[in-house]
Amino acid sequence: MNKPSLILIPGLLSDKIVWEHAVEHFSKTMPVFIADHTTQDNLTDMAADALALTDGPQMVVGHSLGARIALEMLRQAPERIDRVAFLDARTEAIQEGEPAIRQAMIDLGFNEGLGAVSDAWLPPMVNPASHGNKKIMGPLRDMVLRMSPELLERQLRSLMNRADVELVITAITCPTLVAVGRQDGFSTVAMHEELAAKIPHSKLVIYEDTGHFAPFESPELVTTSLVDWIASDQRA
Repeated sequence: MNKPSLILIPGLLSDKIVWEHAVEHFSKTMPVFIADHTTQDNLTDMAADALALTDGPQMVVGHSLGARIALEMLRQAPERIDRVAFLDARTEAIQEGEPAIRQAMIDLGFNEGLGAVSDAWLPPMVNPASHGNKKIMGPLRDMVLRMSPELLERQLRSLMNRADVELVITAITCPTLVAVGRQDGFSTVAMHEELAAKIPHSKLVIYEDTGHFAPFESPELVTTSLVDWIASDQRA
């Protein structure tokens, strides 16, 4: 059997910079790929393209929107997924009022640009204690500005049209990491405790002094947790 490849999936309005530390560490010992979900407008195609990055088994790490893609990968090809990690994830079905909130963000992007989106969206996604840290906020803002209103709309439409994943979650049998920043106010610790409880063999990790952008805010902590996850042979 081929050695599994590591597939890293960024979140909303995110790119390879959130995974730089992990790539540097893991690329020394295994094939590492960063999934690209900038051109598709639905989770089905995003997942299929991530699965197509390799022919063999995959160890999949999804951050935020990337976790939704990882779940769709499990739906499409569970036999391909050697293990899965959900970082700063939300897995609930579409909530009342959610489409209007997401549409407002799309409208903001087209009407005022990605700078306005960054100003409104980014601070709540980061540990409040880091709001004055230019080494964190600067690169994240630059990352958002590299995107476009059209890309934002595609990614948000993919979320607005997502399917229920409850049956996918409860069917997971591979080694699973569920991890979240302690100061993540968007996808909370309580949400991750609930998710981990649905996957009996999963491991829950909480990154201290960290917000929603855990792979970028606390890259060393995230990489360490991924090292432990890869070494785990626990299965349902």
